[in-house]
Amino acid sequence: MAGAAGRRAAHGPPSPGTPAAVPLTTADGAPVEVRRSARRRRTVAAFWENGTAVVAIPASFTRTQEREWVHRMLAKLRLQGERGTRGAGRRRPRSDAALAEHAAGLSAKYFAGRAVPSTVRWVSNQNSRWGSATPSDGSIRLSDKLQPMPQWVIDYVLLHELAHLLVAGHNAAFWRLLEAYPETQRAKAFLEGVSFATSRGLAPGDVAGDVDDGVDGNDLDEA
Repeated sequence: MAGAAGRRAAHGPPSPGTPAAVPLTTADGAPVEVRRSARRRRTVAAFWENGTAVVAIPASFTRTQEREWVHRMLAKLRLQGERGTRGAGRRRPRSDAALAEHAAGLSAKYFAGRAVPSTVRWVSNQNSRWGSATPSDGSIRLSDKLQPMPQWVIDYVLLHELAHLLVAGHNAAFWRLLEAYPETQRAKAFLEGVSFATSRGLAPGDVAGDVDDGVDGNDLDEA
């Protein structure tokens, strides 16, 4: 705390028209972390990580630029959260274009935008899996049987496939990526329940089973 106060004092009070000091918490009281990266040149990203609002900025940014961009990106996170709350359970990404846009938002929120699919689309020919991804070309496919399900379940399957664009297998690094999504365990249990019921004739339709990345041996091109 003393170090942070000393740093602010060393640079003096902000000049008129510049944002106040970098906030330690969001308006809702969540902690804020600023990450400087030498690999970033001009891009800035903001995302939630284990309850912390993380703002990633280039290491070359001045303190003034840091203050400006942290305030700006925290405002965007807040608006994103408000839109998500208003739209929860109502607006569904029915079209491929809407699904791709939604996937981009999830990647930005949970993976700092690092998972960038080439295509994201609904398909009707996946009867043994909820979703699949082909890391070699960046394509993602979701079973259209997911469409009647809760949005938080669809989001989990999308994030599962986005994570496969970063980590091909189901190893520890892969599951660490999905820890950022708070509904992971709940969604997995939901899908397992649907699969169990369907396999015993307790649910209508020929519903798919596992979330999968299309990996069968060395084959990553499952349609």
